[in-house]
Amino acid sequence: MVSLGQGQLVGRWKADKGRWEIVFEPDGTISSAVVSLGRTKMRPGEVTATQMKMGGKGLFEPGQWTVQYSQEKRELIVEIAIEHFRVKLGDSAVQGRTRDFFVGLVSSDGQLWWTDRFSFPEYIVDTKKYPNYKLPFNPDDNPWESLIFQKVTKSK
Repeated sequence: MVSLGQGQLVGRWKADKGRWEIVFEPDGTISSAVVSLGRTKMRPGEVTATQMKMGGKGLFEPGQWTVQYSQEKRELIVEIAIEHFRVKLGDSAVQGRTRDFFVGLVSSDGQLWWTDRFSFPEYIVDTKKYPNYKLPFNPDDNPWESLIFQKVTKSK
């Protein structure tokens, strides 16, 4: 468990890109997150099934989600892991796992969180042309992206 700055970080945070949302609880845990992969709302320990916009179905199983916060430095680090997912679109499918890290500073008023997102995907596509093809991933050539999260509600 981690203290989230006397509760100032508790609540729902939305990113300016990727439709990410994270809800922080008073005990320092994450109670739900909307992940950019499938734009799916997930809860820790619960498998989520969803209809995809272009047809097909998605199944998402979360892994471990962690929160680290240094109140002195106002630095917040979050890991969102998806242990396994499978998305079916027509005759094709994508499956795998991914880990996303968000690292950044929280504003002094506790309303903004400037982050760098680092993603570590392991994806396997299954198409007629490429059955069970593991997409290449080079961690040395892994681009990161900057996101700004804004606190939009307090936790209930």
